[in-house]
Amino acid sequence: MPVKLSLRSAAPTRSERQTGGENPPATAKNSAPPKLLVVDDESLVRWSVAEVLGERGYEVEEAHDARSAMHAICEMADRTDVVLLDLRLPDSDDLRLLSAMRRLSPATPVILMTAHGSPELREEARRLGAFTVIDKPFEMNELAEIVDVAVGRRST
Repeated sequence: MPVKLSLRSAAPTRSERQTGGENPPATAKNSAPPKLLVVDDESLVRWSVAEVLGERGYEVEEAHDARSAMHAICEMADRTDVVLLDLRLPDSDDLRLLSAMRRLSPATPVILMTAHGSPELREEARRLGAFTVIDKPFEMNELAEIVDVAVGRRST
């Protein structure tokens, strides 16, 4: 699945981002950066999201399937600011994972990503508590703006 990506040429490394190198988090200096969980079976999507949102000051965890996503959400539920969840994973291709995440962490916004959206799917996802549903492929800057809104940050 193609993902439109626009990275600036002098992007900091993950270690620079984690240590506050060239691009410190956009949050207050003494507060922890917002944490995201990106759940997608496509490594390029996870990498792209992690790079772009990492540049914006987010700390990004990754999961490649429903099982690893559930493990991650259980481990970091009270510390996760937003979840980016692909609808179709190797071990899950319906809204049960969204529902389970909402039960475990009801205050965490979940952004559902899908290339297989329909009006019925969108309605059911919202009924189950999805923050929003976005279509793949998506523009990374649009995704970043949606994530900023979900965690209560303003785009810069």
